Amino acid sequence: MISRRIIRIKVLQVLYAFYSTPDKSINNTEKELFFSIQKTYDLYHYLLDLVIEISKHAESVIELRKKKHFPTEEDLNPNTRFIRNQLIAQLQTNESLTKYLAQSKLSWVNEPELIRKLYTEVLASDFYKSYMEAAQHTYQDDRKFVEQLMAEVILQSEDLAIILEEQSIYWNDDLDFVVSMILKTLKKFKEYTRENQTLLPMFKDEEDRQFSKDLYRKVVLNHDELKGIVTKYTVNWDVERIAFIDELILEMAIAEFLYFPSIPTKVTLNEYIELSKYYSTKKSRNFINGILDKALKALKTENKILKAGRGLIGEDDNSPS
Repeated sequence: MISRRIIRIKVLQVLYAFYSTPDKSINNTEKELFFSIQKTYDLYHYLLDLVIEISKHAESVIELRKKKHFPTEEDLNPNTRFIRNQLIAQLQTNESLTKYLAQSKLSWVNEPELIRKLYTEVLASDFYKSYMEAAQHTYQDDRKFVEQLMAEVILQSEDLAIILEEQSIYWNDDLDFVVSMILKTLKKFKEYTRENQTLLPMFKDEEDRQFSKDLYRKVVLNHDELKGIVTKYTVNWDVERIAFIDELILEMAIAEFLYFPSIPTKVTLNEYIELSKYYSTKKSRNFINGILDKALKALKTENKILKAGRGLIGEDDNSPS
């Protein structure tokens, strides 16, 4: 499922697009936000299918070797542990995955060279050799192998990253996160898992879906107020020289402080400082951390931070850092 961290990243990206393109409307950009989130969910299914396609390629290689004019003993009696991997077989017959791939028309059919390269990288890996040479193996070994294939081959592939970037601009920053989603999914599969095993939903619940919309709209509709707060607590800085992406990160964080009573301020602080690690320079990260710390203390003193329910967690600590 799409975590709140990735939701925040998607909101940051569409806010940047919204303010960078004068003729964009709030409604159209909101649609773009949800389209971007949908594309991340597409990639989740697409990469699950990639594992299947690598396995299918391995099987085709085995069949070709059997048809050689002078096949060796190994050609005629190959080690089929990879292509008989139980977890991959479950993915192949999974109803949710099959249906989603068909409806979204996602396919690797036009990327045979990538499949071959990934297969070659799998063959060269230590984890593949250990898996294939083990005297015995269990379902857990099959699952561990798929997890290693995903983390050590697919996630690390520069060729894959280039292809994904070419296919969709919405996938540029998604690979790490989507692989983590897949690893969580694989842990749900058991030896007795049937075809109707559910995959992760796009959102954890309706609250997260609403959070996506609300965060975007709260920042846009309160932009002047939020920018005023940022300006107030950057008195020793030339506001015009603050990187625009840093300003948006600050506005989003302050919007969460003010308009999202169920989110603890410590969670917001940690999330946006973490987000700044990816989208700001080291100098900017320190700047963002300092400004948010200063703004939060002042907003609390002014009684403008009103938290309730889960949002009260940690609020008995007067220090926001």
